[in-house]
Amino acid sequence: MPNDATEREASTRREYVKFTGAAATAGLLAGCTGGEGDDPETAQEATSTAAATDDATDTATADDGYEVSMEPVGTVAFDEVPASIAPFTADYVDMLVALGHADAVESIWFRGRYKTLHYDHLDGVSIDLDDLTQLWNDGVSKEVFYEMDADLHLMDPNALTSWLGVWSEDDVAEIRENVAPFLGNLIFRRTDDWHDYRYYSLYEAFEKVAAVVQERERFEAIRSVHDDLVADVQNRLPPESERPDAALMFAGTEPDEFTPYRIDGGGANKEHFRTLGISDAFAGTGVEGYSGSESLDYEALLEIDPDSLLLRYHEEGMSREEFEDTVVAYMKDHDVGSQLTAVQNDRVFRGGPIYAGPLHNLFMIERYAKAYFPDEFTEDELFDHDALADVITDGV
Repeated sequence: MPNDATEREASTRREYVKFTGAAATAGLLAGCTGGEGDDPETAQEATSTAAATDDATDTATADDGYEVSMEPVGTVAFDEVPASIAPFTADYVDMLVALGHADAVESIWFRGRYKTLHYDHLDGVSIDLDDLTQLWNDGVSKEVFYEMDADLHLMDPNALTSWLGVWSEDDVAEIRENVAPFLGNLIFRRTDDWHDYRYYSLYEAFEKVAAVVQERERFEAIRSVHDDLVADVQNRLPPESERPDAALMFAGTEPDEFTPYRIDGGGANKEHFRTLGISDAFAGTGVEGYSGSESLDYEALLEIDPDSLLLRYHEEGMSREEFEDTVVAYMKDHDVGSQLTAVQNDRVFRGGPIYAGPLHNLFMIERYAKAYFPDEFTEDELFDHDALADVITDGV
């Protein structure tokens, strides 16, 4: 960090990004303790008046540019599109890639949490993970923010203060004033006590990011692909009584215990399961979500005996075939695990990314529709991959 604070502030302050809001007061030091089994409908949303004001700000024209408003930060005014943007979670990185601004991405909080296999199905769409600054290194250093010198920090500041508990409000204020503003909202789950301000759905947050980089037409085109896919899939689903439930859990490559994660806990990273009508096998069992309960062994899982299992945290980038040859094979050889209905019926699946952006979401809907309902969804592609790639790479 530069020694001369005055020189540092003068050299790093953005001339074309003007902060006009105020950072929200940080909530409880929650860390990772939000119970994923909480009812998402009880999470506090903004009032309709506040939401209308928030959304209207994006369409208003600032004197010398444009403004974007998003809780908890407030309104940020831009003279032009920021050339370098520092996201925190992978859902926001995926939004920038989708909008054709992968080159602007500076950071990711942890590389291993950013799943990029879906880009292999989109010609010309990619991002080099090695080029991204990993923000987490036994904590998050302010020095890294000075070194990146980004034009915008696309992250909920409460992710640093209240979720991970690595910064104080003074730290946030320092980086905001000396480097660049923050803008973002933690959307991947809806179960943190400290998140007492408006939540955004995946596409509500995506629309905010589109406003930041002035890509309304690309956003609308991708939303149209999403809406058409959802409508088509839901029209073809079997009756609700014939849809399986699922136990979403964290597990190792040779799993002997499982940490539950609640599908019905809300948040953007489970929207694809809700689209497909996959219900939560832990509902009504007393099993809470991630960090809210003890790990489950095979005996406890057999008492619940879910129709299907969705397992996260196995080896990064593992293909379906590798997953079957390692994780599933281990469970089939386990004395108790082999008795699970999901194992016997070959309904043990990879759990998908924790931080799912709009492109993740499209491919997860496609993947799980074909996995859960193979007799109905027999096409190689449930949406046009090439057309989507053209929107991302060439615009509309």
